Amino acid sequence: MKPLTPNDLGKKFLVEECRKITFHEYLSRAKAQLKETLIASELSVFTTPVNFATSRTRFGGTRHWFACPACGRRVSVLFVHPISSAVGCRLCLGLEYRKRRYKGMIESA
Repeated sequence: MKPLTPNDLGKKFLVEECRKITFHEYLSRAKAQLKETLIASELSVFTTPVNFATSRTRFGGTRHWFACPACGRRVSVLFVHPISSAVGCRLCLGLEYRKRRYKGMIESA
C-alpha cells in the first residue's frame, strides 16, 4: 500500500473541476486596481489639477479619459499651450492641426 500524501484525498480529480489561477488573471486584477487608484487620484500638470473620468463601453468594459481642466469634457489628449502654459483640450486652447489649417493650399517646405 502506498503512503498517503497531504494532497491525496482518496480519489483523483479532473483539471476541469478545479479553479484555475493564471498569472494573466492575477496581472489583470492588479492592473484594474491600479487604474482605480489612478482614477481616484488627481494629476497635476504645471500646477493645474487634472481629474480623470470613465465611461462604460458597449460590451461592459471601461474606457478611461482625462477631464479637461477648462471645460470638463472627457478627452484622451491634453495639451499645454506654448505661450501661456495653460493646460486644456484642443478646443479650449484654440489649437488646429496643420493639415486643416493649410487645406487647399500648397505648403512650401
